[in-house]
Amino acid sequence: MRYYIHCRKSTEADDRQILSIESQHNETLRAFGNKPSIEVVRVFEESFSAKAPGRPVFDEMMRGVERGDAEGIIAWHPDRLARNSVDAGKIIWFLDRGILKDLKFVTYTFENNPQGKLMLSLLLGQSKYYVDALSENVKRGNRTKIEMGWRPNHAPIGYLNCRDTRTIIIDPERSPIIRGVFEHMLTGTWSSRQIYEMARDEWGLRTVRHRKLGGKPVSLAGIYRILTNPFYAGTLMWNGQAYPGKHVPLVTPDEFEAVQKRLGRPHVARPKRRTFTFRGMVRCGACGMAITAEEKTNRYGSRYTYYHCTKRNITAPRCRQPAVHATDLETQILAFLERVTLPGRHHQWTLEQVRAEKPSREADESARIRLLEKALADAARKLSALIDLKLRDMIRDDEFAEKRLQLQQEQLRLRSRIEAAKAESNAFEPVADFVSFSSKAADWFRAGAVETKRLIL
Repeated sequence: MRYYIHCRKSTEADDRQILSIESQHNETLRAFGNKPSIEVVRVFEESFSAKAPGRPVFDEMMRGVERGDAEGIIAWHPDRLARNSVDAGKIIWFLDRGILKDLKFVTYTFENNPQGKLMLSLLLGQSKYYVDALSENVKRGNRTKIEMGWRPNHAPIGYLNCRDTRTIIIDPERSPIIRGVFEHMLTGTWSSRQIYEMARDEWGLRTVRHRKLGGKPVSLAGIYRILTNPFYAGTLMWNGQAYPGKHVPLVTPDEFEAVQKRLGRPHVARPKRRTFTFRGMVRCGACGMAITAEEKTNRYGSRYTYYHCTKRNITAPRCRQPAVHATDLETQILAFLERVTLPGRHHQWTLEQVRAEKPSREADESARIRLLEKALADAARKLSALIDLKLRDMIRDDEFAEKRLQLQQEQLRLRSRIEAAKAESNAFEPVADFVSFSSKAADWFRAGAVETKRLIL
């Protein structure tokens, strides 16, 4: 009788269970290869989980049996053939129809009769139960870990999985780069592609090495995944719900929300080959449309940069404002900065006033914290009321899930703001920096490069 040999391991990774298929093949040949009544016509090997139907190698083998290319199958154990009810039922159905005449296992003796098929069904059912129970245990463990504030799978780039504590810790090599990615996006000076090129070429951002995987530059899509992953703001997303994480966030929730708004701004021009200093940052004073820039070359070969209105307001009369030369625009910006520049003789006096007002600012901060705590309590009450509506079937599942997620995210933002407000015991430094900026911005703009001018604007 002609037989197929089927060998399967549960993982597709090359470096895990590397001896499993080879050992199954050797054992099946040792047990049945020398018997004259058995003709092995083909060996099928697959590295695929059998917990769900749709395995290409298994389906190809069963099509061969249905065509009559073989009448029997040899395997190490019944659970190598199937761990799901669809594939198990297909094997039993082929035995019932006589398409599959025999099964041989190294660890189990099968007879093609009602009693044998009953025992085979029990073994295949037991294999399915093992997978289902294992899956339920893993889900329960994941839920517990999420509720404790820890991500249950691989940490995203910028973090590492600590095997000793089974928690997630900061990656000292990559976390400063990830923080830099967010900071550069927040400025509005660089596009996503420019940040990606800096991270790849200048900062040397590479993925974490895992055996034979990783250690490669992060892709542009990877940068977008970083910028849109709330994990970096301290939020765990799991099955559509938000949970507060215990890992150290790299950005605040407000910074993360600002990045999301910047990524979704419809009026931001896509990056071009030519970089213009103020494109995407200025609007027309007459009609409110965006200002764009272009480079012109005169008949002598000299190049000039002009800024002009895009004139894209289709609901209003066409804008008649003329183009402005780049130097004239810079002159206007510099004149504005000089109007708001704090004179040098007032610099020290302003700093002294800031110090004198410190007690009143601290009182304001305390009042602000109380307001935030009240808002947090209100959000908790709203969430409780929402759950009560769901228990009484007064709200649809999709409405409940959407509103619950909004309230959970609001709670996480409020907790973060409360912690930040409590940590800001000394507000003098940021105010002093602002005063210094106000007194020096015009000088910095006058002597700065393109990126500096964009940052100041």
